[in-house]
Amino acid sequence: MSDIKTKVQGVNPNINARNVKEFVKDTGNIYEALVVISKRAAHLSVNLKKELHDKLDEFAVNPETIEEITENKEQIEISKFYERLPNPAIIATNEFFDEELHYHFKNKGDKK
Repeated sequence: MSDIKTKVQGVNPNINARNVKEFVKDTGNIYEALVVISKRAAHLSVNLKKELHDKLDEFAVNPETIEEITENKEQIEISKFYERLPNPAIIATNEFFDEELHYHFKNKGDKK
């Protein structure tokens, strides 16, 4: 999958109202659609958080060597960039509607 940060640069970070019928056109069930979206949002959240922590760890300073607290502008810019990214649920919903998510349900044929 492509880099998520470059893909979501043009995504509106605000919540938009959606027609419920759009959710069920592929899955046939609103709850199944929401499960797909929520699982993808959780996956995105974990990945973005890990990536942010990895980048901020580069700026970590040993507490024994700190004589005074200094402001690191690069660290602030990285934090602000991740704060401006849309919520993972918004990203996942856009991916769902753009048909970028590939999913399948286990035991789908077992339902009666």
